Formats: sequence, structure tokens, C-alpha cells
Amino acid sequence: MKRERSVSMNQKKLSLFGFFALTASMVLTVYEYPTFATSKLHLVFFLLLGGILWFLPVALCAAEMSTVEGWQNGGIFSWVSQTLGERFGFAAIFFQWFQITVGFVTMIYFILGALSYVLNFQALNTDPLLKYIGLLVIFWGLTFSQLGGTQRTAKIAKAGFVVGILIPSVILFGLAAAYFIGGNPIEIAISKKAFIPDFSQLSTLVVFVSFILAYMGVEASASHINELENPKRNYPLAMILLVILAIALDAIGGFSVAAVIPQKELSLSAGVIQTFQSLILHFNSHLGWLVKVIALMIAFGVMGEVSSWVVGPSRGMFAAAQRGLLPNFLRKTNTHGVPVPLIMIQGVIVTIWGAVLTFGGGGNNLSFLVAISLTVVIYLVGYLLFFIGYFVLVYKKQELKRTYNVPGKKIGKTIIAGVGLLLSVFALLISFVPPASIAKNEDRTYQVILLISFVITVVLPFIIYELHDKHGHTTIEEPVHMKAGDVNGAIYPAARGEHQIVQKEEHTLKH
Repeated sequence: MKRERSVSMNQKKLSLFGFFALTASMVLTVYEYPTFATSKLHLVFFLLLGGILWFLPVALCAAEMSTVEGWQNGGIFSWVSQTLGERFGFAAIFFQWFQITVGFVTMIYFILGALSYVLNFQALNTDPLLKYIGLLVIFWGLTFSQLGGTQRTAKIAKAGFVVGILIPSVILFGLAAAYFIGGNPIEIAISKKAFIPDFSQLSTLVVFVSFILAYMGVEASASHINELENPKRNYPLAMILLVILAIALDAIGGFSVAAVIPQKELSLSAGVIQTFQSLILHFNSHLGWLVKVIALMIAFGVMGEVSSWVVGPSRGMFAAAQRGLLPNFLRKTNTHGVPVPLIMIQGVIVTIWGAVLTFGGGGNNLSFLVAISLTVVIYLVGYLLFFIGYFVLVYKKQELKRTYNVPGKKIGKTIIAGVGLLLSVFALLISFVPPASIAKNEDRTYQVILLISFVITVVLPFIIYELHDKHGHTTIEEPVHMKAGDVNGAIYPAARGEHQIVQKEEHTLKH
């Protein structure tokens, strides 16, 4: 066993660039640009704050945890289980999966925003009932398309990334540069005051939460540090490059939207299309058809993303089922290795969230903002457990061998993890303050939907854990962690899941 491990550990031949490429899809978050734009010039400040004081601590602490002897195959499930106990490990992996059931709603809102423009059918983006029907058609259509196996998903995700994210981003950046160089008027004030937010105005700070979302999922790449050449040098370097690139591109993207579209007219689900329309028609009023082509490309890109999210995060729940923490039937897969029962339960939850957020929020920007805040607060609870687990590793399990250490010995580790933890708590608390971009009469609706949804979500994994019965399982298995070679670089890190879905004859659904 020991020899096997040393052989596998010697295969760590990921170059700096190869490792960087694993996570590079994080830096292009097209559908988040309108949300960033609501904070106007503050967006640069928030991106710097989130990148340096949150993204880097998560990345560094995750790297150390993934190189602890015996934890190499873990991911967040294993790290939190080893430090805080299995109950909290299950909660962490549950939150990692559950947040995406809300995230699907924001992504599909974005698709509907693009399609409403292409079809010239605004009601698709504004009428709650039509919006909900559109959401269900797209979501379930993409879900059923995944039941034939994930080989197809990989191709769709790559094509979607190039066609719907990479090319539109390049076009957007080019058009915005030409617009600014031409000395055209911009919609936001540029000054030192406009750069630094007013910390006494909580409503302007709540948008910071969406900036945290742009950086989530980095811990998924940290688990591949064991396959990296010279990790001590290359890992921090890859993360610093990543954060610089993410800050630069997200700042340009968000600024382009904010500078061109007046705040009062900005739609969070269709803001990117509004920007393309404004810029393209500014240069040539006859190119309305091109805007529709780009809107279709972006809709295709996000559909590719949704497709990859359908199976990816449920891998964590599959791993929990392998460990006997969920009913045995959730280990079942079809002949293509897709965990159908898990995917169906996920679908039902998304259907419920869609109804709560669309009808509860009236289907407008409010729905979008609640959905984003809810995605983040659910995920953040998982990160709180992650940082607390890291402190247990540093202070109570310092004897455990590891090949990578966060710089600065115990003091450095405490400061870096402490900053990450404090910022997570701040982002969690600030999420419940209604943002400045919604109407005053909607504040209460925002808070009620968010708070009730949050409380239910936080207690749910602990109830499930108390009810679980390991005796229902004839076998308990160790989950198999994904290797870097199995990772599709075009898929957003948080969407990948960290474990393999292991197909076994006794758990295969027979038709």
C-alpha cells in the first residue's frame, strides 16, 4: 500500500501553467458583470478586498489541508470530517452541493434574460409565471440531457466556454476599450471618493457578497497540489497569477457594464446583453442582428455551464452516500454512471427554489439578488466550517505530517486563516442587509425570503445526519478523489465536484 502511494505521489508532473489552466475558467464570470456593475467604481475595491483577503487565504489553507498525510483524497468533506467530526464534514459537503440548487436559478434567469432579448419577448424576463415556466423547461431539459453520461457534457462545456464566455468577453473588452478611447460619455463618476465605499452605508456594502461568489470553488483545485511540480513555489505563484487575472478581467467587465448602462435601467439578468446592444449600436446602428447573435452565444455558454453543474456538485453527495451517510438508494447510477436518484432529488429542490424566488421576489432584480445572496450564504457556512477545521489542524493536530505549509509558521497561519474567517463572517452577516439597488418597499421581502431559506438550509444537513442509518448499507466505501487528468478545465471549479462517481454492478439501475 505504502509503495503504491509513493508511486502515485511521484506522478506529480503538473506544470505551473497546467495547474493554472485547471482553475483559469474562474477568471471569466460574464453573467456576474451586471451585479458587479451595481457597485459602480467600488467594484475594483471589492475585487481587491475579496481576492487578497478571502480568495488567497482559502487557496493557501486548502492546499495545506490537501497535503496532510492520509488526507490526499479528501476534499472539504474529508478535511472537515478529520478536524471537526463526520457530522460537520457532511454539513460542509452538503452546503457545497446545496448552494448550487439555488445557483441554477440565477444562471437560468440569465439565460432567460438573453432569450427575451433575442425573441423580443420581454415578458419572459419580467412576468413571474412565464419566467418560472421558462426556468422549468430549460432546467429539466438540460437535466434530462445529462442522463446519457457525462462524455457529452465535457464537449458541451468546452464549446459553451469558448463560444459563450471566451469570445463574448473578448468582444466586450474590445468594444468597451474603443468606446472609452473615443472619449464617449460614461455613466459613473470616477474619483477617489467613488473608489472607496462608504462603510457607514451598509446597503452599499452588501454587493460585496457577489464578489465573494466570483472566487468560490478555488478549494477544488487545491486538492491537485499533490500532482504539482515544486508546489512550495508554484502553488502560491499560480494562485497569485489567478487572483491578479480575476481582478483585472472582472474589473474591466463590471466597469464596461457600469459605464455604458445607467444604473436605473440596469437589469441584472440581461445587463450584459444591454451593454452589447448599447456599444454595438453606438458604433453602427445597423448591427442589431449582431447583438442577437451574441445574446444567443452567451445563452448557449451559460446552458453549457448549467449542464456541467447538473452532475458535478452531486458527486459530493454521492461520496456521502458511499460513506453510509445517506440512504443506500442514493448510490444508484444508471448504465452510463449517472447518479439518477440524486439528480432527480436535486431537480425537485431546484423546482421549489425557482418557485420561491420567482414568485416571492416578483421575478425581477429582487429575485436575482436574493438568489445570489442565498447561494453565497449557504456556501459561506461551508467555508466557516473549513476555516474552523483549519484552526483545529494548526493548533490540535500540528504533529500530522504535510508536504505544504501556509507561510509564516503558526503566527502566519493564524493571521491568514483568521482574515479569511473574519471576511467570511462579515460577508455572511452583510448578506442580510437589503442592497441599495432594490426599492425600499422590497427590503422586507428580501430579508424574509433570505432568512427563512437560510435557516432551513443550515439545519437540514444536521437533521439528515441524525436520521441516517449506516446499517442500511451492506458496504461502506472510501470515496475516490478526482485526479487532475480527469478535470475539465472549461468547467467552473465549484461545478466540478471533487469525487469520482463509482459505478458498481449492485448499484446499477436496471431498465
